[in-house]
Amino acid sequence: APAAKKPAPAATKKKAAPAPKEGAAPKEEAAPKEEAAPKEEAAPAPAAATEEPPAPEHPPEQPPAPTDEPAPVPTEAGAEVTPVPPEGSPAPPAEPPAPAPEPKLEKPKEEPPSCPLSLAVEEVSENSFTLTWKAPEQMGRAGLDGYVVEICKDGSSDWKAVNQEPFLSTRYTIPNLSSGDKIHVRVMAVSASGTSVPATLEQPVLIREILQLPKIRMPRHLRETYIRRVGDAVNIMIPFQGKPQPEVSWTKGGQPLDTNHINIRNTARDTIFYIRQAQRGDSGKYELTVQINGAEDKATLDIQVVEPPGPPQNLKLVDVWGFNVALEWTPPVDNGNSEIKGYRVQKSDKKSGKWFTVLERCTRTSCTISDLIIGNTYSFRVFSENICGLSDSAAVASGVAYIEKTKTTYQPEKIPQRDMMEPPKFTQPLTDRTTTRGYSTHLFCSVRGFPQPKIIWLKNQMEIREDPKYIALIDQGVCSLEIRKPGPFDGGVYTCKAVNPLGEASVDCRLDVK
Repeated sequence: APAAKKPAPAATKKKAAPAPKEGAAPKEEAAPKEEAAPKEEAAPAPAAATEEPPAPEHPPEQPPAPTDEPAPVPTEAGAEVTPVPPEGSPAPPAEPPAPAPEPKLEKPKEEPPSCPLSLAVEEVSENSFTLTWKAPEQMGRAGLDGYVVEICKDGSSDWKAVNQEPFLSTRYTIPNLSSGDKIHVRVMAVSASGTSVPATLEQPVLIREILQLPKIRMPRHLRETYIRRVGDAVNIMIPFQGKPQPEVSWTKGGQPLDTNHINIRNTARDTIFYIRQAQRGDSGKYELTVQINGAEDKATLDIQVVEPPGPPQNLKLVDVWGFNVALEWTPPVDNGNSEIKGYRVQKSDKKSGKWFTVLERCTRTSCTISDLIIGNTYSFRVFSENICGLSDSAAVASGVAYIEKTKTTYQPEKIPQRDMMEPPKFTQPLTDRTTTRGYSTHLFCSVRGFPQPKIIWLKNQMEIREDPKYIALIDQGVCSLEIRKPGPFDGGVYTCKAVNPLGEASVDCRLDVK
């Protein structure tokens, strides 16, 4: 209550303040900040401090108080009273100004795409020409929207866009031009960030027809005979060149083709020859003619339609001997419109009933089958073969071949007797040896003769009989004498004598014991 009595002079000052204009009242009501902030509302005069009648529930709004005044103090009646500082007191500090908003950083502007590359003229006709180019190196983040093509006649600077909307293709044909005009061309790449630097042809394009002689470009695999099987589709494309567009015609044997069976489709650059299901009657040579104003070029297409051949004819058994069988036959009546490459011969024995191939690609019409098993009965059949493969059926021999057992007797070969008698003869003599006392030694020699000679060993002309100190052996004509642990008295002259009914022979050697 005492605090409410002091600010009475301030309330009087507020009353003395000029009332706001009527036209300004709506602006203050529309400002939500002034209504919400109790600091800036004008304080009505308190009911307890003056004798004035009480304020209405909704007092009229007052203009906002200056920012230098302190915050109002609420009273018991709910009214706000702004205290007035005493005279001579310093003014309250002013509120700091609101910080200025930070400036927004602008995004860097994207660069437009680079210009298209490799702009060139692909084809020129009497009223149009075709351009080609490559995509630019830099397209930007958003990518390309397309390209714009502009043209300008030679001697003029008025560039006109040919296409209304950008397109993404790198090939474009400019139509509806006048023959004889010279046209400058440029192409620009367009994206969301802008238009590129134009790509321009250095020289203008002269609109005129370029004459070109007709020329058939026959593919390499069609220069030889084109082979297909019966029932297969024949689809051949043959390119050609020539300007203006040449006239194309097909003939077979000088006669036009049957369009109900053979379909021909011609374009400006090639011709297509199509048969849905080829028959053997479609084989032959077809002539293609490309003509322009009297100039022409011709090519020949050789087509061969083939199928498997028929079976051989008149297969028969000619002869059976030992383990062998001879067969003969004649070529098939129908070779399938292709050369017969050979015949396949098979056999089957009666026990197993299975067929086994004996010969493949037999080029003759006769053969001999060998290595058959004794006691078996065999049947034979023959297939014919061409480029399509084996015939659907085979020719079967009417008879069978039975391999009989033959009785044979062994007769040994008579060898004339030869006189092998021979007197003994030494082919290798004894050799002198020197040995050490106590170490066994051997004496060797070789002899031949028939009948086998008897071998006798002598020492100092004395026959060596059954003495355990000496071991005498003979093997395949090689004679050996072993002297076991010789002593000084074992040295001397040793003799080997061979004796048989036809004669005798001897060799000797000297043995020294040290």
